[in-house]
Amino acid sequence: MSNDAKQNAGEAGDVLLEMRDIRIEGWSDEKWNPIIKGVDLTLRRGEVLGLIGESGAGKSTLGLSGMGFTQPGCRITSGSIMFDGIDLVKASDTEKRALWGSRVAYVAQSAAASFNPAHRLIDQTVEATVTHGLQGDAAAKDDARELYSALTLPFPETIGDRYPHQVSGGQLQRVMTAMAMSPRPDLIVFDEPTTALDVTTQVEVLLSMRKIVEEFNTAAIYITHDLAVVAQMADTIKVLRYGKEVEESPAREMLEAPKEDYTKSLWSVRALHKEAQPSDDIVLSIDGVDAAYGRGLKVLHDVNIKVPRGRTVSIVGESGSGKSTTARVITGLLPPMTGQVMFNGEALPPELKGRSKDQLRKIQMIYQMADTAMNPRQTVGEIIGRPLEFYHGLSGREKEARVLELLEMIELDESFYDRLPSEMSGGQKQRICIARALAAEPEVIICDEVTSALDQIVQEGILKLLMKLQEKHGITYLFITHDIATVEAISDEIVVMYMGEVVEQGPKDEIMTAPYPEYTELLLSSVPEMDPDWLTKLAESRDAAS
Repeated sequence: MSNDAKQNAGEAGDVLLEMRDIRIEGWSDEKWNPIIKGVDLTLRRGEVLGLIGESGAGKSTLGLSGMGFTQPGCRITSGSIMFDGIDLVKASDTEKRALWGSRVAYVAQSAAASFNPAHRLIDQTVEATVTHGLQGDAAAKDDARELYSALTLPFPETIGDRYPHQVSGGQLQRVMTAMAMSPRPDLIVFDEPTTALDVTTQVEVLLSMRKIVEEFNTAAIYITHDLAVVAQMADTIKVLRYGKEVEESPAREMLEAPKEDYTKSLWSVRALHKEAQPSDDIVLSIDGVDAAYGRGLKVLHDVNIKVPRGRTVSIVGESGSGKSTTARVITGLLPPMTGQVMFNGEALPPELKGRSKDQLRKIQMIYQMADTAMNPRQTVGEIIGRPLEFYHGLSGREKEARVLELLEMIELDESFYDRLPSEMSGGQKQRICIARALAAEPEVIICDEVTSALDQIVQEGILKLLMKLQEKHGITYLFITHDIATVEAISDEIVVMYMGEVVEQGPKDEIMTAPYPEYTELLLSSVPEMDPDWLTKLAESRDAAS
């Protein structure tokens, strides 16, 4: 069936997915434990259902089950899942595989863990469409380039010829969205699809997603912890907690008047705020750095950044602006072409292999993608224990006791000690990465989007923890983020980057006070608001201005 014919098979408003009394269990601690506890879900064609709740609530597990899929170590124990008349609980694997990548698509939270590093992006974008016979290879690739353009990817005609490691995290997430849209499915499950995106890119991707849903009569389940984003996308919102439904209602109704106390707590505005403290005691400085990947074009141009000791400097900018590349230069993963990195008044060796163990210990990094930053075959105890062994020589009971202390610091209990990464939620995995960095007892921690995978409640807890550690131990943070609320909450100074250059740097209060330079104005105006009409109004105002 062609894409057009397939999309005309149902009318807007027809029930596409109906789930009743779904119960799902997961295997951990040598037993089966309930994850989803009797949840109902109804989704109509052309409708977007927002699933929200804190980390571990069961959002991703429930969303995946709507495709008839469960993660390894999980099982559907009872209930029914009817997709356009097909019972996915009773369907064979062959029947479900015929739907996956054709009529049902998935956009994962971690694009970096979802792509094959050995294949070009465009080949992976069209693979499912071609395999299912929906389009020929040439036609599918032409369509993919149009999708790249619609998703505002740079060089849409040629970016598909790159490999996954040759694009930024935000660009890779948009390619994955194009992959899901390629077969024009009946149902798309979006699992935190804008988590890795800066605010300016997020606006374009949200508009593109909404356009696709409307144009092709597609139904979508939108899983997120970002309440302002779900306000722009969802027709209906379902709140989950501990695997149970808290409440469900039309989006506007819930945004205006949530009924349950738990939902009201999710809606509350973050109260965390740090008074900026100026300092001239510079612990880390990047001086006149140019950098490039391989023999390609330069991606950093004369970057100069000063980081005061015991303070938090946040680097903001859109995807591809050079934020994470700057972090790679600081850590020695990418030697600069020119310039140097100074630490405690001494120039650091440009390459990682040239640095001493103590230099490595004093600058730690928490990566954006927790999925790809941990060995999937190592337990939490082994992951956190490795830096304790390497830097501090701990072993045996002493090491185990310290691991348990670190788990307590990040608000996880001792039951996580023997868990594998696959047995944890996205937010829990990121917290383990934070604990691993803390284990080295560093002077500087580079935080690359460390809260982007966490819900608002957990975000606030993690940020409070990081601030407490800074106050107690004098740790310096270089915070790479696209979350302006996080920047306002924790920063002493802000660096704005654009196309590999530093646009401005200064105390938080100066940077966040009008009038703004043009690019800073664009960033701040792109922060979603808890108004379901915000995205539409923003698009209209920018169209009028252009």
